[in-house]
Amino acid sequence: MSRKERDFILFLLAGAFLGFASGISDSTLNNYLNEVFKISALQRGWIEFPRELPGLLVVFIAGFLFFLGDVRIAVVANLVGALGLFGIGLFAHSFNVLLIWLVLYSTGLHLYMPVSSSIGMNLSTEEDMGKRLGTLNSINTLGNVLGCIAVLLGFGIFKISYNLGFIIAGFAFVTAAVLTIRMHSEKPKLQKAKFVFRKQYSLFYWLNILFGARKQVFITFAPWVLIKVFNQKVEVFAVLGIVGALIGIFFKPLVGRLIDIIGEKYILMGEAFILIFISLGYAYLGKFRAESFALYMAFACYIVDQMLMAVGMARSTYIKKTIIDPEDLTATLSTGVSLDHMVSMSIPTLGGLIWTLYGYKYVFLGAAFIALLNLISTSFINVKRVNVSENVAG
Repeated sequence: MSRKERDFILFLLAGAFLGFASGISDSTLNNYLNEVFKISALQRGWIEFPRELPGLLVVFIAGFLFFLGDVRIAVVANLVGALGLFGIGLFAHSFNVLLIWLVLYSTGLHLYMPVSSSIGMNLSTEEDMGKRLGTLNSINTLGNVLGCIAVLLGFGIFKISYNLGFIIAGFAFVTAAVLTIRMHSEKPKLQKAKFVFRKQYSLFYWLNILFGARKQVFITFAPWVLIKVFNQKVEVFAVLGIVGALIGIFFKPLVGRLIDIIGEKYILMGEAFILIFISLGYAYLGKFRAESFALYMAFACYIVDQMLMAVGMARSTYIKKTIIDPEDLTATLSTGVSLDHMVSMSIPTLGGLIWTLYGYKYVFLGAAFIALLNLISTSFINVKRVNVSENVAG
């Protein structure tokens, strides 16, 4: 087995453990905030400002850690994320203290985002980049399924506490760090800290800004609709996570393959088109909350939206194929994450205010408008296609 293949397998395993941790934390966080701290929609929106602040700063953090190389930065990110989860599970005795640990956990997550994409693409060739990223996402999703099953069993049958759930997720992050540190790491050429912002990448930056707005509406307020409007409990989110993740195991490699075959442009346009209807679904289904079909349609919106997050790999492959200097890649991805979070820090606060003053319907009508802007913007993508006909035939 070549060193590259060995590293790819180690990275797959690390991704599975991170997916497991995500399955636990994503399934429980909103119910935890609602049941333990009794927060309002406005407070739920406000929490995202400090929680997303590390995403804005990641371009600087990654820049200062540039000398470590992508693999070692990933290890640091996983350990920081683990520390945040342990803090939530063991020391979050008040709301203000909880915020400190949430920010630390978020720092680990956001630092990992750009280097994860960079590592995955560096373990690929240009011809199979989408396929490889799809495989990585699929294994991550398999771990997510197991995490959701752990939540379903833990909370539904064994009646574990939220605290224990976060501690278990923390150990999964530590395991991912141990696996990642065993990978080969080439230190980059010694340079000063890199912060890349080029005119040629302006469309990539704009797409990340739109993604930040779209993402944060759904991460913050889609679960809140199910909790506050449809009165759903933590076990329901575990089941939704399992269903979405099981579909995602097959869907994510398909998305990766389609990126290789038809290109990033049409994948991202398709995502934006579907999101318009998901946004409208969230906006109007609450009117029919007494009817069972409305709840199941809301579940469907939630699952499809979670699956569409996988389409984000198309933005990564797009910038990889248009990058001017290969050493710009991680720094450019980090800049994209930071621009994404410039928007996602403010959108939840604005959304919480709109929800409080006018109702949740208008939050999601705004999301539909963002999806429309995204549809128009992605139509301007222009990437020289790589000939993958031999791969398709094989």
